[in-house]
Amino acid sequence: MSSPISTNLVPSQHGNTSKENRHLSNFKASFWGDVFLSSPSQMEMDAGTQHEYEELKQEVRRILVANMDKSSQKLHIIDAVQRLGVAYHFEKEIEEALQIIYHHHCNHIEIDGDDLYTTAVRFRLLREHGFDVHCATFNKFKDENGNFKESLIGDVKGMLELYEATDFQLHGENILEEVLSFTTFHLKLAETTVDYPLYTQIANALKRPLRKSLPRLIARSYISIYEGYGTQDENLMKFAKLDFKILQHLHKKEINKIIRWWKDLDVAINFPFIRDRFVECYFWKLGVYFESHYAIVRNFATKVICLISILDDIYDVYGPYEELKSLQKQFKGWDTNCIDQLPNYIKLWYSEILNVYKDMEDSISKEGKSYRVQVAIEAMERKSQVYYVEAKWLHENYVPTMEKYMPIALVSCGYWNLMMSSFVGMEDSITKETFN
Repeated sequence: MSSPISTNLVPSQHGNTSKENRHLSNFKASFWGDVFLSSPSQMEMDAGTQHEYEELKQEVRRILVANMDKSSQKLHIIDAVQRLGVAYHFEKEIEEALQIIYHHHCNHIEIDGDDLYTTAVRFRLLREHGFDVHCATFNKFKDENGNFKESLIGDVKGMLELYEATDFQLHGENILEEVLSFTTFHLKLAETTVDYPLYTQIANALKRPLRKSLPRLIARSYISIYEGYGTQDENLMKFAKLDFKILQHLHKKEINKIIRWWKDLDVAINFPFIRDRFVECYFWKLGVYFESHYAIVRNFATKVICLISILDDIYDVYGPYEELKSLQKQFKGWDTNCIDQLPNYIKLWYSEILNVYKDMEDSISKEGKSYRVQVAIEAMERKSQVYYVEAKWLHENYVPTMEKYMPIALVSCGYWNLMMSSFVGMEDSITKETFN
């Protein structure tokens, strides 16, 4: 929700709105300026570069499907491919390789991979991809007294992977709680004694483990780390760098368009009371999916977040209760029949939210997915409803019980709505049952 409200009151400047004074929050101005407007809109990729890109992709694919003497080699390649942010090109190959590794693991036909590093990586990757592996595999690293062996402390890379594995624990897996405590303590000590790039890996992991970080941030950091070890596969390294650059230019192009949309709304004049955070809203969606084939829904969902942020500040800060009541009545019909009765700033916001959902519906209607937009609309309507309930409570000086508050807060926080918006433009595996 919003930050503390300024004690300053400002008169309404919105034509047919009420003449009562309104609050303005002391939000900091956006510091991005026009930096993304001046960014290159597309990457110059000549035929030679495109050919090299496709050749490198095929080389990486060949590595992933090739037979290897040791399954640990395949694990480490898969791990690198994922960390470098290019796994989305090879989902089928990775899944098939992990299926074989899982089969070998379950049938005890592994001929290698009992060391700490490989055991931890295997556990993490298999769990991440939904395979049923048991945490009991880590019992072999305990001594007869039930404590983790002292010899593990010297294997810093193994300890780091063991630490990363703990983020895939299930409820009741106490051994992984022990692992987390043990590895965290010793990694903090090791952080001051190891050199780059292991030092950077440890620092990154202690701050934000792989499971809790964003794929693009992991890739940006790991490109340098992977190269720093000096043992990288050259084709994979080249492909990862080129792929990152291509996606980066795509993302710049997308945000360039969104900024132009934002400027067309003339936010500074029409909504002077809001948090101007369109770049951060886009980055939120980049955390959900960064892949090129999600460009349309990324654009849609970013606009939805931006408009939700405005709506939040209308309800929390700027809109008098009577105007909020009018807005809530309008939402129930999701049309423009009574739009002229709304204050100018609400009219502008409401017209734009209708346009955003209409544009998305036009984009996916030919695929028979219009129902998805309808579900997203219902989520937005519900979002407005709970905002109105909170505004009504404030207007009436009513403090709800926890039992009354939580059902409202679970929608008001925004994630339910944003999840629905995120699913709208995804692949066919997202069905009506998914939304239900």
